[in-house]
Amino acid sequence: MIARSLFTQHYRNLAPDTVEFAEGVNVISGQNGQGKTNLLEALCLFTGVRSFRGAKNAELIARGEKFARMELQFFADQREQNADLVITDKKQATLNGVKLAAATGFIGRFCAVVFSPDNMSLVKGGSAERRRFLDAAISQQFPAYPRLLVEYNRILAQRNAFLKKSSSTAGFESMLDIWDENLARTGAKIACKRAEYVARLCGKTEEIFDGISSGRDCIRLRYSCGFLNPDSVDETARALQSQLEAHRASDLAQGCTNYGAHRDDLHISVNDMAARSYASQGQKRSCVLALKLAEASLLEEAAGERPIAVLDDVMSELDGLRQDYLLNHMEGWQVFISCCDPHTVKGLDKGRVIEVEDGKFNRR
Repeated sequence: MIARSLFTQHYRNLAPDTVEFAEGVNVISGQNGQGKTNLLEALCLFTGVRSFRGAKNAELIARGEKFARMELQFFADQREQNADLVITDKKQATLNGVKLAAATGFIGRFCAVVFSPDNMSLVKGGSAERRRFLDAAISQQFPAYPRLLVEYNRILAQRNAFLKKSSSTAGFESMLDIWDENLARTGAKIACKRAEYVARLCGKTEEIFDGISSGRDCIRLRYSCGFLNPDSVDETARALQSQLEAHRASDLAQGCTNYGAHRDDLHISVNDMAARSYASQGQKRSCVLALKLAEASLLEEAAGERPIAVLDDVMSELDGLRQDYLLNHMEGWQVFISCCDPHTVKGLDKGRVIEVEDGKFNRR
C-alpha cells in the first residue's frame, strides 16, 4: 500500500496544495505549530476512522471556511486508486468515482498504523490502555470481535447493576448464576482471542525491538489472565465462572465485578524489568514503536498488503542508533515521520524531506 500524493484545501492551517510522497521514508520537518501533524492527520483520515487526535469535524476546517476537502492518490489492491473526502458537519467520501455511504467505507481500502505521543500510555498508562490496544488491533482482523466486546460490556453492566440490588431479593442467587454464566462464556471468547493475538504479536515485536535497539535491549510480552486456558474456550469459560462465584462476596460488597476479561493486562518488560517502572524514556518509546509496527506486520499478513506507518513526533528521546533504524532500515515500508530538529534528517540516506512552514510545503 503506497500513498502517492495528497491534495488539501481549507484543511486546518494547510495551504491549498498537492504534496507528493516517496515510496520509502518521508520526513515531515518543521517547528511546532507549523502544520506537520495536520498533514499526517489529513492522510490518516482516509483509513475511514476518526482523527487520531480525536478532533471533531468542525476543528478540521480552516478558520472562516465552510468546508475542507482532501484528495488522495494511492496504490492498493494491485492498482492505482483515488479517494476524495469533503468535510462539513459530516464527511462525504468518494472512492474511485463511486460515492460511499460514509467515510467508514474507506476502512480496509487504505490502511495505516499510527504512532502519536498519546500512544505512550501503552507503557506508561494503566491496563485499560493496553486492553484497548489489543482490542483495536484484533478488531481490524476479525470483524466479529467488536460485537463480542459490546456483548461482554452489556452483560458486565447488567451484572454490576444487579449486584447493587439487595441480596434479599427473591431468586437473587439463581439470577446471578445466569449473569455469571453469560459473562463467563463471552469473556472466555475474548480472552482466548487476545491470547492468540499476543502469541503472534510477541515474535514480531521482539524482532522489531531488537532492530530499533541494535540488539542492546530485549522486550518480552505476556498476556495476564487468571482464568485462561488458551487451548479451550469451554475450559476458560468454566474457570472464569468458578472465579466469579468465588469472588461473589467481595463483588456484592463493592457493587461491581472484580474478575473477568475487563481486568486482564498485557505485561511489557525490557531486559526482564517492568517497562512501566524501570525503562528509560527512549526504551519506552521503542516499546510502543515496536508494538505498533508489529501490529502493522500482522495486519499485512491478514490483509495481504502492508499498511503505511505514520510516526508523529517519534524522533525525540531516541538516540542516534534508534533514529538511524527508523530513517534507513525499514525496507519495504512506506513511512511518514514528523520531527522538529532539522539535524535529524541529515541521517536520511534516501527518501524525501517535506518541510512545513506556516502550512506551506517545501519539498527536497
